[in-house]
Amino acid sequence: MTALSADQRRTDRPDASARPTRRRPLRPRRIALWATLILLTCVFALPLLYMLGTAFKTPAESVSPDFRLWPREPTLGAFEHILSDASIPVLRWVGNSLMVALAHSALTVVLAVLASYALARMEFRGRTLIMGVVLATMFVPAVVMLIPHFLIVNSLGWLNTYAALIIPGAAGAFGVFFLRQFFAAIPRELEEAAIVDGCNRWTTFHRVMLPLARPAVATLVVLSFLSSWNDYLWPVFVLFSSEMQTLPSGLRLLQAENGTRYDVMMAGAVIASVPVLALYAIAQRWIIEGVSTSGIKG
Repeated sequence: MTALSADQRRTDRPDASARPTRRRPLRPRRIALWATLILLTCVFALPLLYMLGTAFKTPAESVSPDFRLWPREPTLGAFEHILSDASIPVLRWVGNSLMVALAHSALTVVLAVLASYALARMEFRGRTLIMGVVLATMFVPAVVMLIPHFLIVNSLGWLNTYAALIIPGAAGAFGVFFLRQFFAAIPRELEEAAIVDGCNRWTTFHRVMLPLARPAVATLVVLSFLSSWNDYLWPVFVLFSSEMQTLPSGLRLLQAENGTRYDVMMAGAVIASVPVLALYAIAQRWIIEGVSTSGIKG
């Protein structure tokens, strides 16, 4: 009887698709918002489109004073030049960048997870002071630390090695602060329930707290990977041989090798952008989820 009543109520319910759709009126404020968004989209997309168009131009058209976003006769000559020239090991640079970015992001996340959990959930003397020092380092410009980092790396004998790119900067303040906000927002009752069930501190951490922080950890992995992939200044300081270069630092050699071949330089920039865009397309859901969740609970 109860089921029949429920079915009857379900059939009597009006179909949502049959409801008349009400369009929101276009008010001046809404029009201004859309116009601003379209303008900002054009501003940010124009350099990307110019890079893509120039990469497919001929050498003569790439230096022509007539501005054209897309080439008259698209060609793959710049890409063929990069991939066939033995003096430009672009594929090796891509491999170097991929290896360094993966190792750097993995080390950054491991250190940030352990430090942020201790600062957020464990009681010990000096915790507030340590967190204040971590936050204070975020206000120091990175360029100020270039010379001290270079002297330390030189004293360790790490110049022109991958260790100089992976280890310095792995214990970043941003990752600790980002994950600490997420761990602090998790209800303490979940942790106490796990302890009552017989879990020790380490089991509670990796079986209860770490799975709950998965969106924030995934976000930090992506941000750390992008930061290491796009790093240009530090590799220029510590890498000297062409074979050891990462892709962003190696692209500067294209200018030295090819003079004003802007089509070749833009082709190298397109190759450097493809992995980053692919990673963002795959992980954009985790980035949005992690950032929005941390922002609400932080």
